[in-house]
Parts: sequence; structure tokens; C-alpha cells
Amino acid sequence: MTSQHIPFEAPPNRRSFLALAAGAALLPGMGFAQDTYPQRPIKLLVGFAAGGTPDSIARTIAEQVSRSIGQSLVIENRAGANGMIAAQAVAKAAPDGYTLLLTTPSIVINPSVYKKVPYDLAREILPITDVAMGDGYLLVVNPALGVDTIPAFLDYAKRNRPVSFSSPGIGNTLHLAAETFASRAGIEMTHVPYKGAAPALTAVMSGEVQAMFIPPTTAVAQVKSGKLKAIGFSSTKRWSELPNVPTVAESLQGFTFDSGWHAVFAPAGTPAPIVARLNTEFRKAITVPEVRNFLIQGGYEPSGRPQAEFAAFVQSEEKRYAEIVRTAKITPE
Repeated sequence: MTSQHIPFEAPPNRRSFLALAAGAALLPGMGFAQDTYPQRPIKLLVGFAAGGTPDSIARTIAEQVSRSIGQSLVIENRAGANGMIAAQAVAKAAPDGYTLLLTTPSIVINPSVYKKVPYDLAREILPITDVAMGDGYLLVVNPALGVDTIPAFLDYAKRNRPVSFSSPGIGNTLHLAAETFASRAGIEMTHVPYKGAAPALTAVMSGEVQAMFIPPTTAVAQVKSGKLKAIGFSSTKRWSELPNVPTVAESLQGFTFDSGWHAVFAPAGTPAPIVARLNTEFRKAITVPEVRNFLIQGGYEPSGRPQAEFAAFVQSEEKRYAEIVRTAKITPE
């Protein structure tokens, strides 16, 4: 009998294993690839200037996430155009988990206040999770104005039309808060946009403008030092750090305006395992006591929705702010 050579074949289970391994190596974010993410530093773009609230929140949370994942989250401030410069950069970036965005509701407001927006929120940018929900804004005025209360400010505004207010650009939540306040109070206020919250606040202190709605953490030091006068807080309750400052609603019944949210986004098409990892890491970071305390002391509540829930929230917020813009009679530019 002649011998017959039979080629070796791996057992079916091993063949399947090898095929899956080869396929996983070709698919970023899948199989073995997800186990190695991240392999290099991650860029976290912030659409506003350094020193402002979004920047401070981004740096505090990024430090904690970096410790957890073993890679640096490098903050890049791409300020300008109400966050659109940073949002556009993320929309056009490779969907590999190495370029992220931390931004405010500006990302959903822009389509209502600008005729041309350089990104498609529904198709190009993927919501990951929200990290902080704001309670309200402080309404601050220049001390030389000589007003200490909301009624006194309204009386001044009616006698000195128009009163000017600053904000870090057109269409941000600080701008909308002031426009909504003016509409509700029946006073005339002129908007003066600046390139960032810091120069907008400096304008109030120098007397270039008379008033501003501002995140509490950005202005509390100046209020306590007497450089600014806080006459109201736009939340439903007083802020614990400045308990003597009344809510705006105590004088202007029914007026409240939350200070929005801060959230993380990625380019659309980012692999699901990476999205899940990022969602987990950012949600975990805001439970760390020092991060949590930082947010609460700044007038924010740690949030952290699951990815699908946050994506649905973003859609609802786009509709809500569109109605606020319409009510405030802001004409798209």
C-alpha cells in the first residue's frame, strides 16, 4: 500500500480563532485593537479661551481621565466663533478616539443663530457624555453703577436706555440668558460680544459695559473683592457660595436660566468599543471626590449620562434652544 500525504489542517475551532484574530487586527477599535486603546496621547479640544469655565472644567476632568487610562489628555484651546472652530476640527478629524471635544450648549445653539455652521451635528459629531450640569448664572454689574438689587437695575435700565452687556461671542448661553432677561423684564439691552469670558468680564469691571451674566466660578473672586457687584442668580435657588445674593426670580417672577452643560463629543464613526470606553472613563472621573467637589463648588452638578441617553438629550436641547433663540428675537447672522 502506498502512503498518501494528507495536508495538515488546523482544527475548525483554531481556524476560526485565527480568522477572527486576523480580522480584528484590521478593524480599528475592534477585537484586540480595543484592548490597546489608547496607545498615545489624546487631544481634547476646547472651543473657548484658556481661563474660562469650559477650560477649567476640561483641565480638571482631563487630569483624572489621564491617570485612569495611562495616557495624557492634551488640552488644545481652539477659541472662536462660539465654539465652531473647535467643533469643525473634531468633525473633520479621524474617528479613532484620539481627537475629542469638550464644549457647551453652543454646539446645539449655533445652527439657530448662524446662517452657516461648518459642521453637521447629526452626521459628523458623536455625543459621548455630559460631565456637568449648571445651576445658574450670576448677574453682575459694575459697582460704580450704584445698583444693588434687580429692581434698582431695572429702574436704572429704564432711565438709561440702552444698557449694554457683554458675553463671549454671539449665541452662547450667556448671551441668551441676558437677552431672555431683557425680554422678560421689558428693558432694552445692547449686546457687546468679546473673544472669551475673561475679556467680557473685564469689560464690566472697567465700565466698558454695565452688566453680564457669568458662570459663578468665573466671577466669585471679583465679587468677594468688591470689583464686581452680584445682584442676582438665575437658578431656582440661591448659590451656597454667595447666599446673600438673591435669585433673579425673587424680583422677576418666573425667570430662571440654567447655566447649561459641559459635555464630551467625538468624530462620528468612532468605533463603538472606543466610545464605550470613553463614556465609562469620563463618567468615572466625575465621581472622584476632588473632581466632584470642584464642580459643585462652581455651581455645577456632576452628570454623566450613558451614551445613548446623552445623544437623545442633545437632540432635545437643540430644539429647546432654538425656541429660546426665537423668543429672544435673535436674527441669524
